[in-house]
Amino acid sequence: MIGAITGDIVGSIYEARNIKTKAFPFFGAGCRFTDDTVCTLAIADCLMQDGDFADHLRRYVRRHPDRGYGAMFFEWAHTDRGPYNSWGNGSAMRVSPVAHLARGETELLELAARSAAVTHDHPDAIAGAQAVALTMWLALAETDASSIRREVAERFGYDLDRSVDEIRPGYAFDVSCAGTVPVAITCALEATGYEDAVRNAISIGGDSDTIACITGGIAEVMFGVPAEIADQAKSYLTGDLLDVLDRFDRIKESRAAR
Repeated sequence: MIGAITGDIVGSIYEARNIKTKAFPFFGAGCRFTDDTVCTLAIADCLMQDGDFADHLRRYVRRHPDRGYGAMFFEWAHTDRGPYNSWGNGSAMRVSPVAHLARGETELLELAARSAAVTHDHPDAIAGAQAVALTMWLALAETDASSIRREVAERFGYDLDRSVDEIRPGYAFDVSCAGTVPVAITCALEATGYEDAVRNAISIGGDSDTIACITGGIAEVMFGVPAEIADQAKSYLTGDLLDVLDRFDRIKESRAAR
């Protein structure tokens, strides 16, 4: 999960001023955690407590209100309304904890759908969350990148044939799941390591923090996150968020040891 959080933090300063290069300071001046991190940790806490996704998301948003939330989501978080048929990429940006704690593929896809549908119940948003979770699940099983690409493309109808270099020149800001998830997956699957994956994601442009969050979550299970990068990312978090991350890591490690 630290991989997704790191991607969000690194990408936070480029959402409003896109760059189309991989050459940039990895933790640039002004970096901070955004709504991507808050919502990811809300989902993680919910999974650890077997709680209600909507309740956890609302509580975390209210605790961290100034983190760049979309207007409709922020309004939802301060009401008791139901989902609002969003097709946005918010469902995919927060799903990474599911891949680490699901006990099987059926549960993985079900939890991904449930975590999305409390707000983003449009089929594209549910598919986006499931596609990210499945990509991570396959990577955790040490499936090679070409097989992951083929499996995810076939199951979700995504075009994963283009390279990062082919996508970059014409890619523009796009908050849809359908327009975000395929490029984020490509950025991870084409990478040579964790940092390279996040640099791919930032260089694409568009919704940089969210693309890098999704890419970073996938790259974490493919490559691991270097300790110095993880430690620096953690330095941006507040104490309550660090507590969730630490508890999540302990549970994840305990399951891996069985």
